[in-house]
Amino acid sequence: MVKVFLVEDEAIIRHGIRDNIDWASHGFEFAGEAGDGEYAYPLILKAQPDILVTDIKMPFMDGLELCSILTKRLPGSKFVVFSGFDDFEYAKQAVRMNVSEYILKPINAAELSAVLQKLKEQLDTERTERQNQETL
Repeated sequence: MVKVFLVEDEAIIRHGIRDNIDWASHGFEFAGEAGDGEYAYPLILKAQPDILVTDIKMPFMDGLELCSILTKRLPGSKFVVFSGFDDFEYAKQAVRMNVSEYILKPINAAELSAVLQKLKEQLDTERTERQNQETL
């Protein structure tokens, strides 16, 4: 199972994402959620998710800062950032933070599920390659 952690300051959106994806049937474990990056950080370190899904603009610690910190702490993880801002500068910053996907709001479950499935396949491929390297 691939662990997914969700960070979104708007509770309605966070709960909508959490409750409208059938995580287990897609091969995911919902590893936790938080309303801002500062609160999320220790929870993420404890959960060790494979994929972090986060809003870009939040109080206290935004999604880009969170991704920047976690790139060093969880180098094998994938990051998905979503934003209500169609701003090229945010997208450029996201690329620098090792973000795998940048999604514009409003988000729908089908789009997010497709992105998560793509990242799951990448993670599976990377794990297989590491295992093959270790056996050589």
